[in-house]
Amino acid sequence: MKTWFKKLSTACAIVAFSSSAMLPAAHAAEQAAAPATTDADPALWVVKDKDTTIYLFGTVHVLKPGLGWFDEAVKTAFDKSDELMLEMVMPEDQAEMLKVMMPLAIDQSGKTLSSRLDAPQLEAYQAALASLGIAPAQFDMFEPWFPAMTLSVLPLTKLGYDPEQGVEKLLTASAKKTGKPVAGLETPTEQLGFFDTLPETQQIAFLNSVVKDLDKLGPQLDKMVGQWAKGDPDALAVTMNESLAATPELAATLLWDRNARWADQLKARMDQPGTVFVAVGAGHLAGAKSLQDYLKARGLVAKRVKY
Repeated sequence: MKTWFKKLSTACAIVAFSSSAMLPAAHAAEQAAAPATTDADPALWVVKDKDTTIYLFGTVHVLKPGLGWFDEAVKTAFDKSDELMLEMVMPEDQAEMLKVMMPLAIDQSGKTLSSRLDAPQLEAYQAALASLGIAPAQFDMFEPWFPAMTLSVLPLTKLGYDPEQGVEKLLTASAKKTGKPVAGLETPTEQLGFFDTLPETQQIAFLNSVVKDLDKLGPQLDKMVGQWAKGDPDALAVTMNESLAATPELAATLLWDRNARWADQLKARMDQPGTVFVAVGAGHLAGAKSLQDYLKARGLVAKRVKY
């Protein structure tokens, strides 16, 4: 499970929306940063040529309120930027996201989720749902990746994590408030497709592993957020990469292949003048085969911004 969760929490912005889709409507409050009570200094990089500047900022898609990350160098870079670029553009409302998500998440063949699991797996899965107050029937129409993704975030809300406090949510709100255009490196359909096209065996393994270690999600994310807040991508890379070797196909799908495509897009963007603030999951900016590595292979050097 740790392998899946580490990639999800710092690699795919869509994870916050899968959880929001199952939360009560009242939870989707107005996007506003909570008053900062704890200082955070996440890592920031910059790529420049004579007339173009691109800032690279790593995000965490769900956070606890009160973490003061949107200040100092990060806020200065954001304010200087003409445009915000995210993994994907945040949908205007939850209903819009559901229109995209549900056709992919629902098993169109009519096969039920419970029928895919053997007896011990089904018992553990139903117990996990019961611990969260969810009726099994609520997920039975879905392909395994969707409840797995949702269950990987829903327990975190009980520990104080809030999808509405995720970095992308707050950056998007700030961009709209200041009139900055917001662009996406991918579409929501593309991100969902990474999971929807996983073989059924991998989807079930994903679900079983989330169920097995449901109580470890909070401590794992606490550790990763701490490393992110300290601006320590090397430590974050070690945490993320502990099990990457065991799932190279997943790492390639969720991280490396996307980094390569994004590097191509950013290289093309360097041909246009202006300043862009690029915010993607922190896992994409940590360790070997990071976005910075792919940019370097294309002749673009990302330098760490000092606070």
